Amino acid sequence: MPATPRDYPTVDYDTHARTCAPDAFWAQVKRTVHGQPVSDAQIALIIKEIKRQLDLGPQDHLLDLACGNGALSQLLTDSCASLLGVDISAYLIEVAQKHFSQPPRVSFVESDVTAYLRTEKDPLRFTKAVCYGSFMYFPDDVARASLRLLGERFANVQTVFIGNLPDRDRVNAFYTQRQPKPGELDDPQAQIGIWRTRETFVDMAAAAGWETTFSNMGDEFYSTHYRYDALLRRSAPR
Repeated sequence: MPATPRDYPTVDYDTHARTCAPDAFWAQVKRTVHGQPVSDAQIALIIKEIKRQLDLGPQDHLLDLACGNGALSQLLTDSCASLLGVDISAYLIEVAQKHFSQPPRVSFVESDVTAYLRTEKDPLRFTKAVCYGSFMYFPDDVARASLRLLGERFANVQTVFIGNLPDRDRVNAFYTQRQPKPGELDDPQAQIGIWRTRETFVDMAAAAGWETTFSNMGDEFYSTHYRYDALLRRSAPR
């Protein structure tokens, strides 16, 4: 049976990206405000925070999950030994490989995140992981499986930074012109993805063996009023 039409905005990143200019990197991944790409200053804030939270250094091998077109990923490569970006969108990975790949140090692969995490042949090479602005588009089963597989198979990854998560407790700070429609806040295909409370996130991460510390970007960041960041560390053995 065909899916029931939704009466709220949805997004398919692969389809959307193909409608953008080939070099409109921020528009392709909808890193925009009111349809306009965010400024270089805003991007710089994101990069600075990822590096700070992960304490990224020249010895680190970074895994970037749901990396999109690699435009953000490539700004991290000056602070780590290597980076591998993974994304399900064939088109976005094509853009990443064309513009930002520097094999073997910087590379990108097309894959469903959980399929990649389940089948990576050398998971122990990675020391840190990031998922920025994408985790809210993971359905609950994918989110849980991703955290579990990172914990089980990527044993040398001690910290994971998951950024720009929509805060369920601050929905009204975003929806100022209308109320969200039934089901919208729990739909990974909705324009903002799934809104999760911090408590929900903590429980999900803990079930996969991670302890969570939350933070917020400064007031100068364009979406800090309704989003939070999460830093995951392995739970201490009991």
